Amino acid sequence: MASGGGMTWLMIILIICNAFASAAGLALFALAIWVAVDGYRLYPISGVSGKDDIFAGAWIAIFTGFAYFCTTIFGIYAALKKRRSLMLAYLIIMFIIFIFECASCITAATNRDYLVGNSNLVKKQMLRYYAENSDKGAQITNTWNRVMQDVQCCGADSALDWIEYNSTFRQTYGTTYLWPLNCCKRLSSFEVADPEGCKIGQSSTMFTTGCFNYIESVFSRYTWAVSWYGFSVQMFMFFLLLIAMVYYTQLG
Repeated sequence: MASGGGMTWLMIILIICNAFASAAGLALFALAIWVAVDGYRLYPISGVSGKDDIFAGAWIAIFTGFAYFCTTIFGIYAALKKRRSLMLAYLIIMFIIFIFECASCITAATNRDYLVGNSNLVKKQMLRYYAENSDKGAQITNTWNRVMQDVQCCGADSALDWIEYNSTFRQTYGTTYLWPLNCCKRLSSFEVADPEGCKIGQSSTMFTTGCFNYIESVFSRYTWAVSWYGFSVQMFMFFLLLIAMVYYTQLG
């Protein structure tokens, strides 16, 4: 057993680390809520394909973040009371939360690479579901219409996606429209500025850059919030658990 002075310093360090850990848990909780709420409204792109594990990881992180906050507050109480039973309960609960948060981080990180590692999956989904008369089609169509107008882009890689590949949109509209009208530049009244010029592909009347870079950046931000920040929290929690185990072994 450590000396009285050594135990006091160890307790102080443990309390301070738990205080920092509670703040980190709250931050993780807040970031996970931000991802789950989906302020960019891109969930349909992952949900329709069934690759929505980034959002699943966010829901797990909401639980683990708040659980970390509550448990670290309890850890401060357990350290102050200097009771082995309380410290043991604290260690067990923290270890369980640690495992769940590992699952959250890994789930989000691996899904991001599969979903937006390149444009192929997003492009294939767009070509299949855009303009399709179904629930999935409505979700994808509305999402892409909003993205193309807000970001001023067209298609996944470029407007040529609608020409070079077969799509539900082409099957529906034939050669009447080569690409959706949301690829066309609009006036302040939201009317298409030059419908005829956009139909024939005049670059001054339409958006020519692809939307994939924007979509990839959004899902990367979500992944950073859930996974990479989560990993940094996990590293600190691992350090905290080591200190807590040392403190537990020194209690009489």
